[in-house]
Amino acid sequence: MAFTGFGEYAVEFYDGLLVDNSKAYWTDRRETYERDVRAPMLALLAACEPEFGPGKVFRPFRDVRFSKDKTPYKTHCGATAGGFYVQVGSAGLMAAGGYYRMAPDQVARFRAAVDDERRGTDLQARLAALEQAGIATAGERLKTRPRGVDPEHPRLDLLRHKGLYGWREWPPDDALHSAQALDRVVATWRLLVPLTEWLDDHVGPSEQPRR
Repeated sequence: MAFTGFGEYAVEFYDGLLVDNSKAYWTDRRETYERDVRAPMLALLAACEPEFGPGKVFRPFRDVRFSKDKTPYKTHCGATAGGFYVQVGSAGLMAAGGYYRMAPDQVARFRAAVDDERRGTDLQARLAALEQAGIATAGERLKTRPRGVDPEHPRLDLLRHKGLYGWREWPPDDALHSAQALDRVVATWRLLVPLTEWLDDHVGPSEQPRR
């Protein structure tokens, strides 16, 4: 199926889920989710696969085992392709790329690379280019400086990061329900390639065993 946009009721489905996050709501509107959300997301990923690799749609169910919030369903639909992410929900469309959360061994490699003058300034330049292109950057950060880091370090702000990614979002509009949504995602992911390449080259996947 070619991607022609998310369905007419995709946003309305998640607006309702925010109000009534229950099994009854989900069961009554399961067909809407499959038709207007999940099927278009699969079509979007298929369209992106030749350039970004195979994608995966995340399960709609929340893992509530260790959470105080026991609401059963996620209030958005998220998917990944390579190091990139796309999400649709009541807030509209969002595209992102990078390392959302780094494991301790990744954080160590990240800080070593940022501390290095050549690699660190290279990352700064790539982030500046993203900002000029309208891409916001974010990621979990320490509130204080990492232990042993000079308080006058020229890249202290970057050294605080335990995750680093770029993202762009669009509120619900007519484009969400057309092929233009795919264009927005692809254009954003392409802009984020320099960031994901830097992270892949200097940080890479975690080598620690999964818990």
